[in-house]
Amino acid sequence: MMLPRTLLLATGLSLVSLAAFADPLTVEDAQVRAVPPGSETSAAFMTLHNTGNKDITLVDASSPAAEVMELHNHEDIDGVMQMRKVSSIIVPAGETVALAPGGLHMMLIGLISPLVEGEPVEIELRFESGTSQRFEAPVQRIVVDSGGRHGHEPEPEHELEHGHKQEHAH
Repeated sequence: MMLPRTLLLATGLSLVSLAAFADPLTVEDAQVRAVPPGSETSAAFMTLHNTGNKDITLVDASSPAAEVMELHNHEDIDGVMQMRKVSSIIVPAGETVALAPGGLHMMLIGLISPLVEGEPVEIELRFESGTSQRFEAPVQRIVVDSGGRHGHEPEPEHELEHGHKQEHAH
């Protein structure tokens, strides 16, 4: 489908971002963790659905809200859960991959300004195919219970585990 150039300009879309629709990936339940003022890092969580018949490989992410965005996973290293940067996240054909606390997630490092609860954060996903996909994720308070499920309260130890300095106002 070709869109008139005026429509492309009016909506802010480019031909490159339109190509993202070639990858049959649906992003649901996207959210960015609310963190205390002064925090330099946060995390983004979401559910990725691949409705196509080929694997989709996520290789990078970015956001104007942070200097850097990285793909991460939690790994058991000698009985201690630690976060590690990963080079890609594969969403197998016809399957769903959850990016959630305690597992795969995206780190926003070097926050540009404080995150405001309820405000949207723009995120762009880039895929091995050369396409990209943009969406907005609201800033929310997130809690993790012992079963690994998440709700909506902060988890301040997340940044400490990652080795990023966390300052708390008293």
